[in-house]
Amino acid sequence: MLMKKLLNAALLAGVVMTAAPAHAQTVGPQGETAVPSAEVKLSDADLAALKGKGYKAALLWHTSSDFTNAVSAGAKDEFAKAGVDVVVQTDAGFDAARQRSDIETALAAKPNVVLSLPLDPTTSAEAFRQAVKDGTKLVFLSNLPTGYKHGTEYAAIVTDDLFQMGKQAADALAKSIGGKGNVGYIFHDATYYVTNQRDQAFKTTIEKDYPGIKIVAEQGISDPARAEELASAMLLQNPDLDGIYVTWAEPAEGVLAALRSAGNSKTKVVTLDLSEPVGLDMVKGGNVTALVADKAYELGRVMAATGMKSLLGQETPAFIVAPALTVTKDNVSTGWKDSLNRDAPKSILDAAK
Repeated sequence: MLMKKLLNAALLAGVVMTAAPAHAQTVGPQGETAVPSAEVKLSDADLAALKGKGYKAALLWHTSSDFTNAVSAGAKDEFAKAGVDVVVQTDAGFDAARQRSDIETALAAKPNVVLSLPLDPTTSAEAFRQAVKDGTKLVFLSNLPTGYKHGTEYAAIVTDDLFQMGKQAADALAKSIGGKGNVGYIFHDATYYVTNQRDQAFKTTIEKDYPGIKIVAEQGISDPARAEELASAMLLQNPDLDGIYVTWAEPAEGVLAALRSAGNSKTKVVTLDLSEPVGLDMVKGGNVTALVADKAYELGRVMAATGMKSLLGQETPAFIVAPALTVTKDNVSTGWKDSLNRDAPKSILDAAK
């Protein structure tokens, strides 16, 4: 659901993102080299230098969800270590105009650091202009206001390790089918650098690392509502598929519906991002073999740490990525917690017992 809303919001706002070419590692939306989030930490001296200064922070989010709650928790815990108060937190409801209003309202509180996912690069570029003039340190999640330059107008972009998410999905699917067989590949058929990199990493890993596995069916998808229809057509032409990769969890629900309609309990499915319906299928021993997710809490921690490093006048990386993790039936409880900083849904925990 989160991925669908993000994509819909991008389309509504007229966002055009440049598709990244295939890489053996995650790169930023403008080709930036990725720095692992583990390398961005505050020292004891940094924390001491920040405390007692009355610094304030604002969290200006695109929506309210398990994901953003986890990002907020990571940020708040990191800010608390340095005595930085979070004075504003907003939810734009995937409305770019509302987000602009949120930004303007938040700036009245004079925050020293702002963390945000800009829904509309054009609108947010104008809305954040006053923050730049005020010297507010800006850290963005997965998107960038139009024309902004690193080091002068923002401290960093932070996102998932997109290549690792795709690679881990390939590794998990390969393991589930014994390293050999025929698989289907359902990718996001739109220009969006987050999904494009994840999808391409899956395909590249299968082709390079698993000579016994052949991608025999490919299908692009732009509307998750069509997933069942498209998967049914794929299965009609390829009834003996050993596995299917699905670009993210919501269309994976449609793929599961197609498999059930076909009476197919054999074909293994792997997808990206956490979802209760696909997670429940996984722990019940259904078609889903693994979910690959980001560490949302870590995203928040490193965003806050980067903003505070910028406050101290330290250089910060332009593009930072948080780790990916593979969630299976065996580690669903700890995996969900590691990703979202909350327990898995009760239905999943009960079924996993």
